Amino acid sequence: MNGEIVNQRKPYERNVSTVFQNYALFPHLTARGNVEFGLKRHRATDIDARVREALELVGLAGKETRRPAQLSGGERQRVALARSLVLQPDVLLLDEPLAALDPKLRKQMRGELKAMQRRAGVTFLLVTHDQEEALSMSDCLAVMNEGRIEQVGSPEDVYLRPRSRFVAGFLGAINWISGAGVRPEAVRLLPPGDATADRGSPGIVTGSVFLGDCVQVLVRLHSGEDTVAQMPRRAALFQPGDAVQFTWSAADEMTFP
Repeated sequence: MNGEIVNQRKPYERNVSTVFQNYALFPHLTARGNVEFGLKRHRATDIDARVREALELVGLAGKETRRPAQLSGGERQRVALARSLVLQPDVLLLDEPLAALDPKLRKQMRGELKAMQRRAGVTFLLVTHDQEEALSMSDCLAVMNEGRIEQVGSPEDVYLRPRSRFVAGFLGAINWISGAGVRPEAVRLLPPGDATADRGSPGIVTGSVFLGDCVQVLVRLHSGEDTVAQMPRRAALFQPGDAVQFTWSAADEMTFP
């Protein structure tokens, strides 16, 4: 941290703070009581000003006297964030902080959490099993496999230029065709025999999955692979049994040793 290896330092000697998956708020304390708890333990002298600033930062001004049971899931998460940020850590550790929220609120909180990080100016180290969450929130992304880092880079770089088959498959759906990987969104379905694309294989539509803003069309290639093409809702006018040419660009292929 700040150029220093802190492995041998005692936990309380490392200037870090943690937001837990279940928030771990004190149920008998108010929002203010939870936020100021750490400051009192550190015997800070400017508690009132720092607590007020932290609650304003996370959008909880006016709700200082409510206990956790009187707050929504998103508000409880904000209290947990304020409790950690008020200590002015060098690094804030977040252990799947959105996992306890419903899907709609989780998506809303992604943007809010990133905005809070920008305002606070504190490095956030976030652990998540949600690939979409990791891609949408990260400036720098590390993919781990069995305790080892497989790749580090920007979300765009890791998603579009994965260094291993594991990273490619872990970060999103992928079709494996004769050893090459192709993302479903890079696929086009054309009339049978169309040879206008760089790469292609004939197949039969076996079904489709409606996802609201898009449709996943399931295709079994003549070579035997079951594949997926992700298409705009209005363009996915295919029925099971339709013959198609499953096509993609050579530039979108991912190949690994």
